[in-house]
Amino acid sequence: MNKQIEATRRRVTVKDVARVAGVSAGTVSNAISGKRKVDHETRARIDKAIKELGYVPNLAARGMRTGRANTIAIFSSMPTAVAAGSARLGFLMEVAASAAVAALERNVALVLVPPIEHPETALGTIPFDGAIVVEPEVDDPYWKVLRDRGVPVVIIGPPPEAPAPAVRVDHATIATMLIGHLLDCGAREIPLIVGRSQRQSNRVFRETYEARMAAEGLPARVIEVSEAEGELGAEAALLAELDAGRSMDGVLAPIDSMAAGAMAALHARGLRVPQDVRVATRYDGFRARSQTPALTALNLRLDEMAQLATTALLDQLEGMSEPVYLDAPAPELVVRGSTVPRD
Repeated sequence: MNKQIEATRRRVTVKDVARVAGVSAGTVSNAISGKRKVDHETRARIDKAIKELGYVPNLAARGMRTGRANTIAIFSSMPTAVAAGSARLGFLMEVAASAAVAALERNVALVLVPPIEHPETALGTIPFDGAIVVEPEVDDPYWKVLRDRGVPVVIIGPPPEAPAPAVRVDHATIATMLIGHLLDCGAREIPLIVGRSQRQSNRVFRETYEARMAAEGLPARVIEVSEAEGELGAEAALLAELDAGRSMDGVLAPIDSMAAGAMAALHARGLRVPQDVRVATRYDGFRARSQTPALTALNLRLDEMAQLATTALLDQLEGMSEPVYLDAPAPELVVRGSTVPRD
């Protein structure tokens, strides 16, 4: 009887795949796990044998052998109100989707842990080998618990007070690009709507904005809104400014949900965008693109950022490299109708 037919009548093993592919079981394991490089021709034979035999890796058995869960987690403490509505958790979901693809290429699953009140709960109930923490704030609850428990972590946007392996996001460059664009478009009275927390992106945006406005001899006006209030908080804050008679010809709101709130306030008071007020935000996600007009924003290249973070974490877990610091890819300005009139 054909050996391949015999193999399919029971659970196919690595040894079966190795026999059909003409390689050792160790080579098959290396190809499947991604732990060691396998040349293209050999990998093609292994893939062909896996397909013919219908081999499915026994992840539970592998976990028992290695002591690993073959799972990583992604965390963010950003309140859900920041990304509510039709783009719920949009920024985090875009990062997580790309991270999941990069992880699966190494035969590792990814668990998305949305913001919850007690992060210890996730750590106590979900098995994972390492974590990615997205834009932690000072005294971030997730980062603190993970660090105290010795969980390997890679951060996207490191906290200023605690060095850690990270994909470093240049918030100063991001802020400079957006402020410079609004100024180039002729705006001179530009309030900044920014989150109230001590998240690094908030802090750097405030500092960069105040320094640039001072250099231009222009007034700086910072409107702080709690991230927990999200879009509605930003709308109420800007309505208060407008109703108090404070003029503006531009608005910079780095958090996209707050930019949506700013747009709602401007429309409510009959102000035209961009003819009367130009508006820009940081993240070029669904929320920015769905406004009327669509918002000028930055392509942060989150897919590349997530792949860098995931690869760095998995290499660290596999012992293939020491913890590293990587620079995030350079952002690209996407100019839309909220700052430049469209015909």
